Amino acid sequence: MNKSVYDETKAAISELCEEAKLKKGDIVVVGCSTSEVVGSQIGTNSSYDVAGEIFKALNDYTKSNGIYLAIQCCEHLNRAIITEREAVPFAEYVNVVPQPKAGGSLATQAYHGFSNPVALEEIKADAGLDIGLTLIGMHLKKVAVPLRLVNNKIGEATVVAARTRPKFIGGVRAVYNEELL
Repeated sequence: MNKSVYDETKAAISELCEEAKLKKGDIVVVGCSTSEVVGSQIGTNSSYDVAGEIFKALNDYTKSNGIYLAIQCCEHLNRAIITEREAVPFAEYVNVVPQPKAGGSLATQAYHGFSNPVALEEIKADAGLDIGLTLIGMHLKKVAVPLRLVNNKIGEATVVAARTRPKFIGGVRAVYNEELL
């Protein structure tokens, strides 16, 4: 039985947030190629409708768990980020409105779906979901830890996930908080 794009996305974001032990107020960044989801090469067959299903699943899950969602734009907007203003109250915003062919379908859906959207040049997220190999690493905190998800496909797209952890500092006598590993 084939799952819907909504169900596959909800399963992937749920698994990521649980495995990464995200808590209320944390930020998860998502990059997505809807072209890859529908079985085409990245950047060749963007689908606003598919992006709508993906955004709805991501937003439903993150909102209900108090986690902030940040959506990465495509390379035409230098992989800018669309998120809720509330997630980044002290950030310096940029002025751009994503479109399906300049920013990507998912970023466009997010811009129109968020209550109070803002665009940023960068963010430092606590975890990330990469749908279709869109390269989200630049938007994760410095120490990213890959996660192998069971739910690693959305449509035809490969899903890659990561969580972050604080850097270890100190020398041989340093003691670390096991809860932060």
